[in-house]
Amino acid sequence: MYNWIDALADLQNRGEPCVLVTIIEELGSTPRNAGSKMVVSARQTFDTIGGGHLEYKAMQIAREMLASGKQDTHLERFSLGASLGQCCGGATVLLFEPMGQVQAQIAVFGAGHVGRALVPLLASLPCRVRWIDSREEEFPEQIPHGVRKIVAEEPVDEIDDLPAGSYCIVMTHNHQLDLELTAAILKRNDFTWFGLIGSKTKRAKFEHRLRDRGFDASVVQRMRCPMGIGEVKGKLPVEIAISIAGEIIATYNANFGQHTASAEPIAKLLPVSRRSQAATLKASN
Repeated sequence: MYNWIDALADLQNRGEPCVLVTIIEELGSTPRNAGSKMVVSARQTFDTIGGGHLEYKAMQIAREMLASGKQDTHLERFSLGASLGQCCGGATVLLFEPMGQVQAQIAVFGAGHVGRALVPLLASLPCRVRWIDSREEEFPEQIPHGVRKIVAEEPVDEIDDLPAGSYCIVMTHNHQLDLELTAAILKRNDFTWFGLIGSKTKRAKFEHRLRDRGFDASVVQRMRCPMGIGEVKGKLPVEIAISIAGEIIATYNANFGQHTASAEPIAKLLPVSRRSQAATLKASN
């Protein structure tokens, strides 16, 4: 059986989200001491915080956090006798910390000079990247960790396999292919963000052709072209890549910091006797 630290490293290396559960306070008789840890993934658990119903409840809470994509840490107090039916009779406070949550599933169509500058940036973010092109020779020898290289004779066919809510980036070597990819992405219309490389002139031409194909204007307006942060004016591949990556980060972080932690202060989770001791100690100082 893995210990928690090896399991955490392995899961993060594979890009698999998990929750680190830590006993941060104990009172009375408890199965394990403060500092004990357990790692919970969607299918497995590693190490232990003492077993029994406490561990079962901790696993249940952790997996609910994984299923919901919850990013905030969470504190919860358990009375081992009354609420969990364990014979220990003490109380413990658990800290739940989400680890390795994927912020975005990204599909990059095109392995040209901008794609080669962009993909390593995306790979360094909490994202999973599909990198798609029909030309295997355009890909670098070393593909960044966390990136799946897909050599597809028909890149448009790959759109059917994208997870709902994906971030889609189209920057191929062929304008007609760009148009077909755009049409397929807009037809699904379940993406979080879609960017097409090009100028305002290219956008106007694509809008005209998409209208001729029957696309509603409200759907076409979801397309970002030109894409990237407008204040970045540079035309070097790395400058364009940083601009695009910046817009993606701004999109998936749109609500960052707007949700307060669900946990109460630790002191409020402790039994009254422990809170009284803490208040007395503070007053004496």
